Amino acid sequence: MFRGTLARTLRSAAGSLSRPARARASGRGVAESGGPEAPARRPPTLSLKRQAMTTPLLSIDEKHNIESGAWFSSLSDNLRGAILAVASVRRLADGSPLAARGAPAEEWCGVARGAVRIGTVSLSGKQVTLTYAEPGTWFGALALFDGLPRTHDANAHGPTTLLVVRKADFHALLAQHVELYDALLRLNCRRLRLMFDQFEELNTRPLRARLARQVLLLAKAYGIVHGAEIRIGLALAQEDLAQMLGASRQRVNQELKQFEREGALRVEPARLVVLSRPQLLAVAQGPDRHRDE
Repeated sequence: MFRGTLARTLRSAAGSLSRPARARASGRGVAESGGPEAPARRPPTLSLKRQAMTTPLLSIDEKHNIESGAWFSSLSDNLRGAILAVASVRRLADGSPLAARGAPAEEWCGVARGAVRIGTVSLSGKQVTLTYAEPGTWFGALALFDGLPRTHDANAHGPTTLLVVRKADFHALLAQHVELYDALLRLNCRRLRLMFDQFEELNTRPLRARLARQVLLLAKAYGIVHGAEIRIGLALAQEDLAQMLGASRQRVNQELKQFEREGALRVEPARLVVLSRPQLLAVAQGPDRHRDE
């Protein structure tokens, strides 16, 4: 009898204990004890401010290259801020592909550091360099406007940093900022004028004058001043330089050696050093009777 009374007392005490209390006493959660499931704990999400802090940022030099670019610096503060707000930073190793001819266009890019080689492939399968996009240059809008595939290949030339705006964000910027239409129209008009100038020079100017002009452009874009010298920081093979000028590597090599003998520049492995900018400027701008044969 004593044993039966003791058993009933223990069952009654256990029954008076709530399920949550029993679960806590046994070290289990409410869901494990058979009651309603508790919502799963989610990892805390970063605030927008904290997310921005973890986003890769441009270095001081990279930011300067973007902000001091002739086209970008001409935009209003509001538009510059809107572009930077939707752009992401992408860092590429030398030779990394960025775009391929015939591929759909998905991005608009600005060069913050390094260079982007724009080129194509000849019928024989040879890589042909057409130009380089230098720091401060924005490119890729053309195919986003007309919806057609990319017209050329694009690869990083040396370690390169880009600001990248996705296609959807690009069109959103156009919808929100009418100024961007006008700015891009002026930019592409300028590039069209330069293209016609190059066609004219190719047919009317000797290689010596065209080479002097190209070296001056490279010195302006990539020049590092050391006293009286200007070292062109872009690693450039003579074959690439020849392709940009529409000439053979042998002819370009001859003209470079002539400039070197005249003291206008110095040829180093994959580098050019400008020794006399006035000399090159005189050849590039002045009348030159030297004929291409």
